[in-house]
Amino acid sequence: MRTGLYVGFCLSLVFVVWLVLANRAPALERFAFQRNVGAAAAVCFFGLIPFLRFHRNPGRLWASGVLAWLLFSLSYRLACFFFAGLVERYSAFQVFMLGAVVYTLMSTICWIGTIVWRMRAPHAPASPSNHHMG
Repeated sequence: MRTGLYVGFCLSLVFVVWLVLANRAPALERFAFQRNVGAAAAVCFFGLIPFLRFHRNPGRLWASGVLAWLLFSLSYRLACFFFAGLVERYSAFQVFMLGAVVYTLMSTICWIGTIVWRMRAPHAPASPSNHHMG
């Protein structure tokens, strides 16, 4: 849960800074492409933290990722009150579902990978003392 809260806070912070720079700093308009690439890279970086931390535990990966994305979606919803154009692009629910689907897919792939890994792991041979010939 703690990872989800921290990641959600970081995602929200990146998003708010991105919005403020894009809409309230006209002097930086000539760097719009670089700003957008940098912000998208930061969102991807912070969004990958639950995966990097919990790739061996898909349940925690999903819970952490969805909690982080829920916080991000709530900050998106709050930003819609101040930036009217956001709601015209995507609703907060659409943003939440986008992240939830991505984290669900990542968790499912990790879960399948964990099962395959366990199936391929060598099993300990049975000790001869356990098998008595009668």
